[in-house]
This record gives sequence, C-alpha cells and structure tokens, in this order.
Amino acid sequence: MPIEKLLDNFDPITLAEMKSVKLMNRTDTKFVTTLPMLERLLEMAQGDYYAQVIDGERNMLYDTTYFDTRTYGMYQEHQAGHTNRQKIRFRTYVSSNLQFMEIKTKNNHGRTKKKRIEVHDMDLADDEKRLFIGDHLHFSVDDLIPHMHNYFHRITLVNHAKTERLTIDTALEFNNLQTDTQKRMGDLVIIELKRDGLVYSPVLEMLRQLRIHPHGFSKYCMGAAMTNNGLHVNRFKTKLRDIEKILGK
Repeated sequence: MPIEKLLDNFDPITLAEMKSVKLMNRTDTKFVTTLPMLERLLEMAQGDYYAQVIDGERNMLYDTTYFDTRTYGMYQEHQAGHTNRQKIRFRTYVSSNLQFMEIKTKNNHGRTKKKRIEVHDMDLADDEKRLFIGDHLHFSVDDLIPHMHNYFHRITLVNHAKTERLTIDTALEFNNLQTDTQKRMGDLVIIELKRDGLVYSPVLEMLRQLRIHPHGFSKYCMGAAMTNNGLHVNRFKTKLRDIEKILGK
C-alpha cells in the first residue's frame, strides 16, 4: 500500500499539540532501511502512534543547509570520533514556511541538546545570529560557510503517551555547495527515535521484528563523504558500505 494511504490510517496530531513533545534534551537512536520495509513498519504502528498533520499534509518537505568551517572542522570532529561534537544548520519547514537556525550538541553521554532561533535568512552578519552562535557554538562565526544543502520528506509520528517522536525521512537528496556534486539516495529511509531517557517505546519491538537495527547516519557527514572525494572517510567506510548493501548496490 502506498505510504500516503498508510498514513491516512493514523490518528492526526497537530503542530500545536506537538508542543508538549519538544524533547530538546533527548537521546536519539537512528535506523536505516528501505521504502518497502517502511511500508511494513507503518502497517504495524497504526494503533500506537499519531501522525503529525500540517495543512492536511502528513509527509512534509524539509529544506536544510549545513554550515561548517572552511577546513571542515565539524565534519573532522565527527570523522575523528569526538564525543562532544556540534552541527549548525538552517532548516526550513516548507509546509509551515518557518525557518530556524539550529545548533545541535551531542555530549559524551550520548544525549543531544538542540538550541534554535527563528530566522528569515542565512545571513551570518546579522547581530542576533552572531550572538546566538557565540553563546552556543565552539567555532567562530567568522569561519563558517555553507557546505551542504539537502532536501527530504519527513513523516513525524508521536506515541500515544507523547513521550517520544519518530521521524521518518525519505527522498533524501544531497547538494554539496563546495564541490557542486549532487547525490540522490533513492529508496533509502532514515528513521530516528527521539525520546527523553529510556522510556518505553512501542516501535522498538516492531523494528526488532523487522530486523531493522540501529545504524548511525549524520546527514551532513554522510552527505559530505559521498559528495567530496577530498575528505577523509575512515570512520564512515563501514557505514557507507552498509548503505550500499541496504540499497542492494
């Protein structure tokens, strides 16, 4: 059954109702699979989750631009395995016409903290943005340039207890702004379970039944590794091979 029809079987949750499920200080677990497996997962999850709906849409388009230093400082931190690492991005929620500048920090306990402010452009000369970056990012704002642009469609599910969010990204495309290289990911699906601590998660058992296992996937780092031959990819080699296997290449 097409994904859109499967999503119609989920009870809706509005953007306003989602405000109680922010999870700004959370643990994230990612999974990588394909569209046929996603269809099976959605069939299993209908009775336990709401689907976020905005203006009648349940599979929203996201537009994201990642910034990094000229020497790829954030990419290099992740590639080297640093446990305290950061990403900065501008994300546009196309359906709601909202844009945010977001800084994500993952600490050595595996928890992710996200700070964000609403913005109207990506001009880093703006005083408010510079102050925000100075307060939350350990890289200099003057070293930052845009590196990676991507599009994807996102489904957001919320469990009935409203203690977790499940984001499901499909139709992922990368556009490397430094190498002018594009990469479309075809049937690849990125699932991310976001929850406070280790609260019970209905979807974990479903994922186990489908043999969909945890698998890290940083959109910025994996996209950069796939579209820039000049970058070191030692830490990502296994993940890149796994992606090829998942896609049957």
